[in-house]
Amino acid sequence: MLSAGVSNNKVKYSRLAADDDGYIDLQFMKSPPKVPYKAIGVAVFLFLIGSLLITFGALFLSGIIQIQNPDRTIPVIIIGLLVFLPGFYHLRIAYYAAKGYRGYSYDDIPDFGD
Repeated sequence: MLSAGVSNNKVKYSRLAADDDGYIDLQFMKSPPKVPYKAIGVAVFLFLIGSLLITFGALFLSGIIQIQNPDRTIPVIIIGLLVFLPGFYHLRIAYYAAKGYRGYSYDDIPDFGD
């Protein structure tokens, strides 16, 4: 029969080194960044569609391309801007993260989860 407070396991314990305060370098190392390819692909798509809509809206507005209803030019430009801006923003973050600029990381780009 075992008395209270006495353990019967054979686990060996060792003391932590006194000079490193219990920390190891591995816990402070960052893992390599995971590149969100899907999110960057969506950003490229938004950038291109937005650019096309802005270009066509400007051509409609200037009269270079004649259209039947000229009152539809401003909504085309507005929709183009609304699509262009998030695509440009996320592409800029991806570019600066790829180049290694301080303050930019792939973690700033929303990922769609795989």
